[in-house]
Amino acid sequence: MTVRPTQATSKFITFLLSLSVLLTFLPPRRAAAQVAPSLKSEELKSEETLPHKTVGATPFRIETLPVGRDAQLLTVFGSLGGLKSADGGDAEVPLVSILRDTLGDERPENDRLRYVWTLTYTRPSLLQRVASAVPFLYGRVGDKKHASTNAVPPPVLDLADPGRDVWQRFMWLALQNIVFNPYGFIAKSSTSALRKNSDRYRQAHILRALAILSLYEAETGRESAFTPAEASEIQARLALTNKTFGGIINDSYLDEALLKHNEHLLDARGHNWELLRQRAEAEGLYFEPLEMPDGSATHALVFVARDDLEKNRGRKFGKRFLNISGPWNDPRLSNWDGYVETRYLDAAGNAVAEGVEGARKVELIPLALYGLDNPKIPALLVDFRDRMNPKKREMSHRVIEDVARNVLSLSRFGDIHYFLGRTVFDFVTGRRGIDFNQPTRLRAYSQLKLLLSLDATLDRNLRAEIEKQIERVSLNPLENDLDAEALLAREQYAALVAYVKRPDGLAARLDRDRREEMVALEHGAASRVMFRFANILSLGLYKHREGAPPEVVRQTLDEERRLAFHKRFIEEVAKSTPLVEVVWNVEDVRRSLRFISDAGERADAGAARAAAKIFGQTKDEETRRLCIDCLYRINNEAAKSALLPS
Repeated sequence: MTVRPTQATSKFITFLLSLSVLLTFLPPRRAAAQVAPSLKSEELKSEETLPHKTVGATPFRIETLPVGRDAQLLTVFGSLGGLKSADGGDAEVPLVSILRDTLGDERPENDRLRYVWTLTYTRPSLLQRVASAVPFLYGRVGDKKHASTNAVPPPVLDLADPGRDVWQRFMWLALQNIVFNPYGFIAKSSTSALRKNSDRYRQAHILRALAILSLYEAETGRESAFTPAEASEIQARLALTNKTFGGIINDSYLDEALLKHNEHLLDARGHNWELLRQRAEAEGLYFEPLEMPDGSATHALVFVARDDLEKNRGRKFGKRFLNISGPWNDPRLSNWDGYVETRYLDAAGNAVAEGVEGARKVELIPLALYGLDNPKIPALLVDFRDRMNPKKREMSHRVIEDVARNVLSLSRFGDIHYFLGRTVFDFVTGRRGIDFNQPTRLRAYSQLKLLLSLDATLDRNLRAEIEKQIERVSLNPLENDLDAEALLAREQYAALVAYVKRPDGLAARLDRDRREEMVALEHGAASRVMFRFANILSLGLYKHREGAPPEVVRQTLDEERRLAFHKRFIEEVAKSTPLVEVVWNVEDVRRSLRFISDAGERADAGAARAAAKIFGQTKDEETRRLCIDCLYRINNEAAKSALLPS
């Protein structure tokens, strides 16, 4: 006989579970504060701005490899001086490769970016794949030793078809709920874990590609291999991959999306910088930022001085926002035999060189490392005394989700009591800045691994300790450590170069992609939707491609891509300034308007609206005449409406 809980009992248990978890993690009252100096030099004293160091020798270079006669493979190489393998060998590692389809000419207007490869992103080993499907396994199981020399490295994104991710996300959601969930706990939890680990593994490498390309654009000190429009498109598309509908955002909104993304990051970084610095100083600790090669402070270390341990013995410690145990009464620190850093400070607490008059020697013990890009609060990434502390915090959100969904079969949309309880719980933990049930630290960990690879100035012993800690904190069985990733990147780049040189390799794949691109020009919206569904339902095996000869395909795509380029340009002009000639080169605007005018009815309503808006935002007579010419020749409803007197 099976005993089933009543509905009232189920509601009561759900309520008690939510309430008990909430009360457990409410923070204690703030302890009394005592100000101590932070580790900062004179140029870092300003509390209003984050540090930016002077650009010196760039750690990046770019290499261009021809693909057939009408494409290029651009690869960003980085000097990873922070790796252990860099001690006696070549520190330069291929990091990110991007395919640019040029159609065989020198005009940038018809270029199209295709695939993005993060070369550390690889297909998992058999052990990693099996482990990633084990429910509630939150940890690594080892590294992949070598990448296949015959298999093509998997790209993290197709820039020419970013919407594919949106469709696939909904397809897997449907499969999970319709096919796997009815078969019980094992099938439901295993497929859910496999998909979640795969998504987070890919997202971690997308975030790393975004960081690498951002650093390359900011750090090179010379002309970039990418045009400003290409750099903006790459970074915006990579940043939008974690948004549910990010893949279907129109190209005309990419600049705005990237601007908002960067503003959000800078705001979070500045907020967390100041919050962590103030809390560290209030508790008598030392705060030191860690900088990327472009000078942006993405992480920070918190130290305690060995001499202060005895002075502050018995003092109460307020751990809010620091999220570590108090150092003053910790016997582990009294007998600390781990990493210790020796610094020399002046009377004001600023770091100075040894031998400076009035300098005092201070031995600093690292307590914790934080990520500054996390929303709301600094994210604890490494606790040098309690290795499980950051892992428990990172696991908290995922454990709650996995238990509720896979064990208790609770859904926000199917149980009103669970929905209300989770809403209140999420609101309180998020609003009060409790480091529990917070968004994943994926970005912070991904950037930290990149920082450890690039920063050769960080002490080797400290770097080794941090590396060991972050590998233990990782929740994903698909992850590899830094040195394994460097080896895999070199091997995958060699495999990619071999694929480029094969007659049936990347050039042939690009030709198929172009014929697939022709589908949007030859078929209506209904047909394209059917083709998309066929592709999704066949798990990508079926792709509809047009059968036109290569020269016809090349000529057609040349015209359409140039039209799309000029349309996007005038849309950007139309919405960016009240007076065109003040900000933009008028001749560039005229050139785009002439091209759209010549295209006539091939231009769409968006081009017509942009031309009409530019007409009202310029005093240049030639530009106004070209706007009128565009509207007459486009001749669609939007153009006619703009021509009619209001």
